[in-house]
Amino acid sequence: MFCKVSSRSSQRPGQHLLAGAGLLLALVLPLNLQANNPLDYPLEPQFDLPLDELRSFAEVYERIKQAYVHEVDDRSLLENAIKGMLSGLDPHSAYLEPEAFRELKESTQGEFSGLGIEIGIEEGYIKVISPIDDTPASKAGLRPHDLITRINDTPTRDMSVEKAIELMRGDAGTSLRLTIQRSNINQPFEVELTRAVIRITSVRQRLLEPGFGYLRISQFQNRSGEETRAALAQLTHENREPLQGLILDLRNNPGGVLKAAADVADVFLDGGLIVYTEGRLSDTEMRFDAAPGDALEGVPLVVLINGGSASASEIVAGALQDHQRALIMGTASFGKGSVQTVLPLNNDRALKMTTALYYTPRGRSIQADGIHPDIEVSNARVTLLDAEGGTREADLDRHLSSQTPREEGKPAARLGTSDDYPLNEALNLLKGLAIFKSRI
Repeated sequence: MFCKVSSRSSQRPGQHLLAGAGLLLALVLPLNLQANNPLDYPLEPQFDLPLDELRSFAEVYERIKQAYVHEVDDRSLLENAIKGMLSGLDPHSAYLEPEAFRELKESTQGEFSGLGIEIGIEEGYIKVISPIDDTPASKAGLRPHDLITRINDTPTRDMSVEKAIELMRGDAGTSLRLTIQRSNINQPFEVELTRAVIRITSVRQRLLEPGFGYLRISQFQNRSGEETRAALAQLTHENREPLQGLILDLRNNPGGVLKAAADVADVFLDGGLIVYTEGRLSDTEMRFDAAPGDALEGVPLVVLINGGSASASEIVAGALQDHQRALIMGTASFGKGSVQTVLPLNNDRALKMTTALYYTPRGRSIQADGIHPDIEVSNARVTLLDAEGGTREADLDRHLSSQTPREEGKPAARLGTSDDYPLNEALNLLKGLAIFKSRI
């Protein structure tokens, strides 16, 4: 069962995407290109050119050609001009050369070679949005909000996201060094990483204990909706009866394909609006509705988010929150509420351009604000305190010894670790919701 998609305009073939802030994301489908209008966007019949600015551009172009210390070919100058136009719009718009275009398409299929890290820009530096599970970046301990100040010996100040991706991508088995500035550490530190083939399993599941399931989505790929349904079926099979509650973990999920986010939300909703988009052009105005049928049949649901939850993960959390289908727990999400469209050009290149903003079912835009949890829980480390209290029998002088051999106790089963405090809190909440629901 998949969500229904409706759009106010279906004249232009193509695919609208929700891309994260730089390294991954986005399904790219070829457009039916027209020779006289490669973007297939309607051109204005009367378009007043800014003649003074064009004269300035032509003058700068000519000065560079004549006086720059090294000779620069026309192609390089024009491509740099195009890159400048796109990069000056917002952090998510870019001109994709053939290699970058190919890598973008590969990443949405779940396999590419690199570090497994989603990046953006903050204060002129490359910023870690989130590392992907089980990749060199996550194993090296990189965290959301880390600033990458150097890639090997190259400073990243004012570096574009595309250039950073180019430097960090490479053949599996090769290494590189990142210099990291972390907010709670005064001095920058270096991290050595070895590139690997990143094969992303976007959906994983396990039983936390009988009746209570855990489902994590690390990013939204083309088949994430199908994988989510399969994961729920597997959890039910392992539990041997319907679940009493589920935790959906979207922490450090950088986003992905727009339709995949709608497909996942549809799994848990019994109809209604999931998300809609609005832009300047009619064909950027889209609406995704859920089909009837909640796969969990109303079983309590808790969604975990944090500052690394971006774009598509915010769509899912926002839809479930607006429909009061789930309690959102954790910390405020990243706040990326824009939609990118990848527009293939006729030279193996493409434009990745922000074309719309998306809105939750209740009309909320999360751009630069994020999804705010219903219950705020920050990550913490739980430390067991020594038991207080008085003297025990075994502490008394001349106490009698037990006649029964003492059995070595087994370590208590731990649902998570002390580093995953929000998960333990979510499980406790889920148990309470399940008890409450059973008494209604």
